[in-house]
Amino acid sequence: MAVVIEKPPLRARLAPLVQGFDGAFLLTVALLALIGQAVMVSVAWDIEGRVWDHARNLLIATVVMVLVAQVPPQRLQALAVPTYVIGVLLLVAVELVGVTRKGAQRWLDLGVVTIQPSELMKIAMPLMLAWWFQQREGRLRVLDFAVAAALLALPVGLIVLQPDLGTALLVLASGLFVIYFAGLSWRIIVPPLVLGAVGVVTLIVMEPQWCAPGVDWVVLHEYQRQRVCTLLDPTRDPLGKGFHILQGMIAIGSGGLWGKGFGQGTQTHLDFVPERSTDFIFAAFAEEFGFVGVLGLLTAYGLFVWRGLVLAMEASTLFGRLLAGALILVQFVYAFVNIGMVSGILPVVGVPLPFVSYGGTAMVALGASLGLMLSVGRHKRLVPS
Repeated sequence: MAVVIEKPPLRARLAPLVQGFDGAFLLTVALLALIGQAVMVSVAWDIEGRVWDHARNLLIATVVMVLVAQVPPQRLQALAVPTYVIGVLLLVAVELVGVTRKGAQRWLDLGVVTIQPSELMKIAMPLMLAWWFQQREGRLRVLDFAVAAALLALPVGLIVLQPDLGTALLVLASGLFVIYFAGLSWRIIVPPLVLGAVGVVTLIVMEPQWCAPGVDWVVLHEYQRQRVCTLLDPTRDPLGKGFHILQGMIAIGSGGLWGKGFGQGTQTHLDFVPERSTDFIFAAFAEEFGFVGVLGLLTAYGLFVWRGLVLAMEASTLFGRLLAGALILVQFVYAFVNIGMVSGILPVVGVPLPFVSYGGTAMVALGASLGLMLSVGRHKRLVPS
């Protein structure tokens, strides 16, 4: 007599994939994903294919997140050095034989696909530095921080040469967060912060002279100088370089307290807001949902970052704490820079708003980062320190 063995239901077969995930963290991720899709429907319903493509990107990011989360932290440590080395070699290849588009040499043509290696460094950098400090846990010296700074400076310098200052600053931030969490002394941190504050004040005071036509800043490319000068005074070229900032500010202000309503933004749908589904989607969001909607979005991001930091604090190893802490704060930097540039308080750079902006590569990178954090969270320490 044949014995019939019934297959377990699909839910039972998929359960091991998500077993041990931090429920509260996943809830914040799901909330932001839902907000992102709703915003895309509201601001881009009249852009052919954009809404469905964004939903597809969110789905792909979810699959990437779940798959990456299956890799245990021990395996992630083993992958840290190879990933970093491959990333640096690809950046060197970009410098030698990279593809140039719009005056920037940032891409590498592999025949089948064209890649941007600097995107890989956003994950490879915190992985590498977290591994470095894990190897020296309990016996850190000043020299170890100097080596970490050198490991960080190499890819950042290569990315600056492309030139891609925005991505270079994000990679720099991802590495600096790891170094800070590893125990860098405030005596070293405070002087650069003070110097930076003095530099900003000096730039504001000297803006009329330094932003005059024909002035060469030497350390920055001309387009980068123009971005800073436009930030300081966008009205100097309202129909040219200052157009993006001014239209973003107008859209944000016109939203008022409650906004103009779902899909009803006039600045947005009359195409006054540039890149309304990508880099400047926050301006479109603020116009249609107003101050209350913005407050809700910022609260959602706050919960996301807070739960991510809790997850990092509960990690079982130094490697896990450094990696998860850096990755969640990088997402905070993404949101802060995007909202800041759209609001006119930071220079315009190509930084997406996490979960909300349209973009396949950025969404996949986000999914990979979340997967790394969930992997760390599945191995929480049993006894808190």
